[in-house]
Amino acid sequence: MAVPKSKISKSRRNMRRAHHAVKSGPYSECPNCGELKRPHHVCAHCGHYDGREVVNPEAA
Repeated sequence: MAVPKSKISKSRRNMRRAHHAVKSGPYSECPNCGELKRPHHVCAHCGHYDGREVVNPEAA
């Protein structure tokens, strides 16, 4: 059975957990309207993708 040989101090435990933080998602700025959007997705605010209007935002 796996049993720890000695106690792990709070400092060592917290140093190990320093990399466990949740990072924010990869968002970029829409070149048309300036709102944040996910890369390789249609902008939810203006409906543009790759320099052209793909979806009419009023209809959606």
